[in-house]
Amino acid sequence: MSDNNSYRHILKYTGVFGSVQGLNVLVSLVRNKFVALFLGPAGMGLVSLLNTAMSFISQTTNLGIATSAVRHVSELYDNGDEKQLAHYIKVVRAWCVVAALLGMTLCFMSAPLLDLLSFSWGNHTLHYFLLAPAVSMIAVTGGETAILKATQRLSSLAILQTWTMVASLLISLPLYYFYGESAIVPVMTLMALATMLLTISYSYHYYPLRVKGMWSVLGEGIPMVKLGLAFIMAGVVGSASEMLIRFILNVHGSLEDVGFYNAAYMMTVTYAGMVFSAIDSDFFPRLSAVNQDVQASNEVVNRQLEMSLLMVAPMLVAFIIGLPLLIPLLFSNEFLPIVAMTQLSAMAMYMKVLTLPVAYLTLARGRSKAYLILETSYFVFFVLVSWGCYEHWGLYGMAVALVAAHVFDLIMIHLFARWQYSYKISRPVILFSVVQVGLGVLAFATTFIKEPLTYWVSGSVLLIISIVFSLNQIRRKV
Repeated sequence: MSDNNSYRHILKYTGVFGSVQGLNVLVSLVRNKFVALFLGPAGMGLVSLLNTAMSFISQTTNLGIATSAVRHVSELYDNGDEKQLAHYIKVVRAWCVVAALLGMTLCFMSAPLLDLLSFSWGNHTLHYFLLAPAVSMIAVTGGETAILKATQRLSSLAILQTWTMVASLLISLPLYYFYGESAIVPVMTLMALATMLLTISYSYHYYPLRVKGMWSVLGEGIPMVKLGLAFIMAGVVGSASEMLIRFILNVHGSLEDVGFYNAAYMMTVTYAGMVFSAIDSDFFPRLSAVNQDVQASNEVVNRQLEMSLLMVAPMLVAFIIGLPLLIPLLFSNEFLPIVAMTQLSAMAMYMKVLTLPVAYLTLARGRSKAYLILETSYFVFFVLVSWGCYEHWGLYGMAVALVAAHVFDLIMIHLFARWQYSYKISRPVILFSVVQVGLGVLAFATTFIKEPLTYWVSGSVLLIISIVFSLNQIRRKV
C-alpha cells in the first residue's frame, strides 16, 4: 500500500467508524437526557455500579477470546484457507459457550459479596444475581465480534454498531419512563440480548453455526485460551479498578458522586471514542499483519498516530469549550457541577490518542504477559492517585487523577515500545503533538475566563486554528 493510499485507508475507516460513533453521541444525547431526567444522579450512579460489576464478571470469565481470537482467526483468513477458517471459527464458538457458562455461574455465586462491597445500605444482592443472563450473552457477543473483526467485515461492524445504538434507545427510554430505577436490570439484560442477536445475525450470515462436533474441538482452542489468560487478568484488573473507584465514591462520598463521575467519564471517553473505535476495528488487524517487521510496524503506528491526532484534536477543543452548553443539553442542570472536572478530563484524551496505537504493538506481538504488566501498572497507579485526589479535591480530584494516570501511561508505553520493539516516534507526530496539544492546553486555560464574550471568542479562535491546521495536514497526507 502506497503512502498516500495508507493515509487514505486510515482516513476512510476512521471516518466510517467515527461517523458511527458520532451517531452514537447523538443517540446518547437523546438517551442520556431522558435517563438523567427519569433517574437523576442517584439512579445513574446505580446504573454505573451495576454496569461496572457486570463488566468485571464478564472480564473475569470471558477467557480473553475477544482479543486472542482476532489474532488466530486473522492469520487463517490471510492465508485464504476457507475450510480451516470455518473449522477454527467453530472452535472459537465452542469456547464462547464455555465462557458464557462460567460467567453466569460466577455472577450467581458472587452476588452477595458484590452487594457487601458496593453498598453500605439496603440489600442489592438480587440486582447482581439477575445480571447473570446478560453476562453470558456478552461472552457470546465478544466471540462473534472477534470473528467479524478478524475477517475484515468492517462495513458490517459499522452497520451493526448503528443498529445496536438504535436498539439501546428503543429499549431504555420507555422502560425508564414507566418503571424508573426498577427497570435498570431489565434494560441491561435486554440490551445484552439485542446486541447478541444483532451480532450473531451478521456473523452467522458469513460463517453459519455448525453445532455438530463442537465439544470435540475444544482441545484445539487451548493455545488461544492460554494466550487469552493474560488478557483476562488485564481485563479483570481494569474492571476491578473501575468498580473499586465507584465503590470508593459511593462509600466515602455518595451515589450522586458516582453518577456525576460516571457522566463525566462517559462523556469524555465516548467523544474521543469516535477515533478510538477505528483503532480497535481496523488498525489492530493491519498492525498484526506486519508485527515482525520493525520498520513496517513503526510506519503503521506513526501514520495512525498522525491521523488520529489530527482528527481528534479539533473535536477535543470544541468539546472543552462547549461543555457549559453540552452538559445541560446532554443531561440536566443537576449535572452542571461536573463541567469543570469534565473539561480537565478531556485533556487526558490527548494523552490517550498518543498512547493507544503504540500500546497495540504489544498485542500484535502476542506479548500477553507484558500487556498484563503494563495494564496492571496503569490501573494500580490510577486507583491510588484517584483515592488520594478524591480525598483532597473531591470530584475535581478525579479529573486530576485521570490526567495524571494517562501521562504516566504515555511515558511508560513509549519507553517500553522503544526498548522492546525499537519503536521510534516520527517527526510529524512530534510536530502535530506540540501544536495540537498546545492548543488543547490553551483551550483549557480559556475555561478560567469568567467574562462570557471573551470566553467564547477566545475558544472559537482556538477551535478555528486547530481545524485549519488539521485540515491542511490531512490534505497534504492524502
